[in-house]
Amino acid sequence: MVEIGAGWFWMGWGDGLPGERPRHRVWTDAFAIARFPVTNREYARFLEDTGAAPPPWWTDPRFGEPAQPVVGTSWFEAVAYCDWLSARTAARHRLPTEAEWEKAARGGLPDARFPWGQDRPAPRTFERPPLVTDAPENPLGIAALSGVCHEWCLDWDGSAYYAASPDRNPTGPDHGTRRISRRRRLAPSRSVEPRGPSLVPAPGAALLGLRLPSGARARSARALAGDGHNEVMSGSRPRGTLGPRDPSKPSRSATGRGSGGVIPSSSTIL
Repeated sequence: MVEIGAGWFWMGWGDGLPGERPRHRVWTDAFAIARFPVTNREYARFLEDTGAAPPPWWTDPRFGEPAQPVVGTSWFEAVAYCDWLSARTAARHRLPTEAEWEKAARGGLPDARFPWGQDRPAPRTFERPPLVTDAPENPLGIAALSGVCHEWCLDWDGSAYYAASPDRNPTGPDHGTRRISRRRRLAPSRSVEPRGPSLVPAPGAALLGLRLPSGARARSARALAGDGHNEVMSGSRPRGTLGPRDPSKPSRSATGRGSGGVIPSSSTIL
């Protein structure tokens, strides 16, 4: 687990699509989030215990490595996994809010183009999702944030929500028709109906996975989480901590750059 301290960060992108504007400062309470997305190995335990149907492509060898992120899950299946894990561990597990996901993904680098910094990744052919341990990390040690898969969030989508969002612990609109999924990319930064690359067997489908926040500090404005410990990193020490900062004052990132808008990755790889 990686502990993310309570504090302010800049959310959104001033030059992004309408649903990504305006760039605005947001406070989140402290929480902890898994270093990696949920893997096939972990999701297989859920399927075995519950008898739930596996996601699409579960038997496709391109998606079947135990240490690959599980993909093809619906939002409801992701929530069901969280509920199962909560019951199994007697601790509260849930999906992150969009604000929590973005704060963790930024990793304290408000100007960075990618989770790990400014350097563009080397061109490559995307034949299968990488193992979660092979994906790059951000400065907090959180991995597989870009070029791997979309990750479900709790929030409903609302195209005008950023303009009216509360500045503390936003949890998205009260209702909607689609849920938010996120991955760090150049533009746009968020997706509600992501389109998959040619790798995905079904047209219009997407590689949708999940990453869990938990721990004693995993709180949101609606008290959507409680005490817990995510088994993705069970027994591990936090790799990094992101603490409070007032974004109205100049700051320096790990690369020495001042505060600014995020420019997430625009790769068509999900």
